[in-house]
Amino acid sequence: MRLVLTGPVIRRRLALCMAIFFVLFSALSTRLFYLQVIAAESLQRRAQSQWTSESAIQPTRGKILDRNGAVLAQSATAYTASVSPRQVADATRFASILSPVLDVEAAVIQKRASDTSRGGVTLRRQLPRETAQQLKRMKAEYAAAGDDALNGLYLEEESKRYYPMGEFATQLLGLTTIDGVGQAGLEQSLDRYLSGKAGRVLSEIDGKGRALGYGQSEYIAAVNGGTVTLTIDASIQSFCEQAAREALQVNNAKAVRVLAMDPQTGEILAMVNKPDFDLNDPPRDDVEKLTERLRNRTLTDAYEPGSTFKIITASSALDAGLVSVNEGFYCSGSVVVEGGKIRCWGKPHGAETFAQALQNSCNPVFVEMGLRLGAEKFYSYLDAFGIGQRTGVDIPGEADGIVISKSAVKRVDIARIGFGQSVAVTPIQLLRAVCAAINGGNLLKPYVVKEITDADGALIQRGQKEIVGHPISEQTSATMRKLLEDVVTLGGGKNAYIAGYHVGGKTGTAQVYVDGVVSRETHIGSFVGFAPANDPRIAVILIVDEADVPVDFGSVTAAPYAREILERSLKYLNVAPDTDEPPAKQATVPDVTGMDVDEAVHALEDAGFSGVLDGAGGRVTGQLPAGGAEMNEGALVMLYVDGARDSQDDAPVTVPDVTGMPVTEANRLLRSYGLEMTIEGSGLAVSQSPAAGEQVNPTTLVAVRFEPP
Repeated sequence: MRLVLTGPVIRRRLALCMAIFFVLFSALSTRLFYLQVIAAESLQRRAQSQWTSESAIQPTRGKILDRNGAVLAQSATAYTASVSPRQVADATRFASILSPVLDVEAAVIQKRASDTSRGGVTLRRQLPRETAQQLKRMKAEYAAAGDDALNGLYLEEESKRYYPMGEFATQLLGLTTIDGVGQAGLEQSLDRYLSGKAGRVLSEIDGKGRALGYGQSEYIAAVNGGTVTLTIDASIQSFCEQAAREALQVNNAKAVRVLAMDPQTGEILAMVNKPDFDLNDPPRDDVEKLTERLRNRTLTDAYEPGSTFKIITASSALDAGLVSVNEGFYCSGSVVVEGGKIRCWGKPHGAETFAQALQNSCNPVFVEMGLRLGAEKFYSYLDAFGIGQRTGVDIPGEADGIVISKSAVKRVDIARIGFGQSVAVTPIQLLRAVCAAINGGNLLKPYVVKEITDADGALIQRGQKEIVGHPISEQTSATMRKLLEDVVTLGGGKNAYIAGYHVGGKTGTAQVYVDGVVSRETHIGSFVGFAPANDPRIAVILIVDEADVPVDFGSVTAAPYAREILERSLKYLNVAPDTDEPPAKQATVPDVTGMDVDEAVHALEDAGFSGVLDGAGGRVTGQLPAGGAEMNEGALVMLYVDGARDSQDDAPVTVPDVTGMPVTEANRLLRSYGLEMTIEGSGLAVSQSPAAGEQVNPTTLVAVRFEPP
């Protein structure tokens, strides 16, 4: 049977075919439109990635220099070993040859060399020059022998941050990541100036990733990083580094902080936090340790300063006209404020002038100074000195410190702030305030960046002296310089004395809180000093945290090391001695252990030393330094006094003979036996009751009559 197609059928089939062709044409057109218009840019990039190779040209990170041009941080050449898997003939053999040289497991190298889906894979970064040269020789030797075992191995130069001084200004400088990006310290805060801008090379390649000899290439040069010059003096920094290491070791301390500053300009000359680490070998595998040791505690950690804060209280009281240098006071060993007893740090000082109270670091007198100032006036001075405020230093991480709100402060708080408790400061905050007290009354903004220049040497930024306040008058400042010089020559700062130079300063022993309670076992010892006293060129604060030694007073744990910094710095700065005094003589410390207190004190004086008592009782049970040690004449020797009577209140004591002594010495001797003194008259002791040699109960009142000599 023959099928006959009629006209309508043919027309329907033609229409269907045309519709199908139209749909196909539309689909193809749509696809072509998508590929050529919508996805064109993306496809072009993918195509280019297949026939081109783009390599980044890393810029050289800028240097960090000290004020005299010494290099503190710079970029050195390192190498990256990479592989082009498509060019590797035998991944297993390739891995076995390179594993011992790169110190990477063979299985890791084999896996990366086998991944032909990628044009290039990194094998190891930050290779030293010696390793890179060894790899180049090996590749050349295999190629010369006609062996393709190392085909696909490439070496590219990159930067590695290098710190020539090693364990030096660790927290200040900070460090970079392995990619050369600032991670901490100045490396991080100044990264935008140091990092520069990367360049690139774009080359045409074949299917195996090999460059085409006839292909085109594009080269965009990198812009190198700028140079940062600091106010830090590498020599003074090294003096501080050495002193801090010694203080940490000798005192078996938890930590040591040192900060040195030019008191006339606010330039930071040195900044040290121990313990630290070599910046070339950071403990990256111990994140907790790395984080802890990168903390710049001279800026971040506030502490109760103790007696070094008396500089601020004294300056404020003198400037306000509330006390005079020669005004008389009497220290009985304690003072009661709002029902609470505040004790002096040691034995009662008896009659003393304000100048002597600063030399003796007498707590009751500075309690009186705080109360005389009162909350309104005292807080006005604290604010003017920048206490409880950030200094604005150009270093990241600075903390505020802690000051009780004026609306909440009590009378007892004001009393304690007077001698450095109930207030917390950072080391840089306190040193800045002290500089204002001795530089003529100018509160300065500290800074560490001297200047920043770009890769071509053009100036970008320059640091400069900035006065932000005037807390005290120039006259008061001159008075404070003299008073603080007397503290070093006559008072508790003797261990910072430097023969031939006028040195000023103040020691401090601050309390430490353990589990929210004041610890009686550990303290923070400190010393803040400056020289020359009449025209200060350098000011230093040295803080020893929680020294594990029998006596952790700042006069013992901190002052000797600060003296070392000041003496070496003065000589380095070519500051000539300004007195005709010959260098201090060395003398041997006598062994006074087992002696009565008065006998021990006289023995030390005969040998040229001064004794400071720690404890109560009549007999010396220990001393620091021990007998036989060599020290400068006039230095302080700590005497540990038998404290048995503190727990045996009923045990009788023998009244010592105080006739012929001035008020302060008589009171000190009687107090060392646990006895109290009442005074009649002034001058030298001419009589006493009970008489010398009598047996009495502890805490007995001994009436002593004094007459002018």
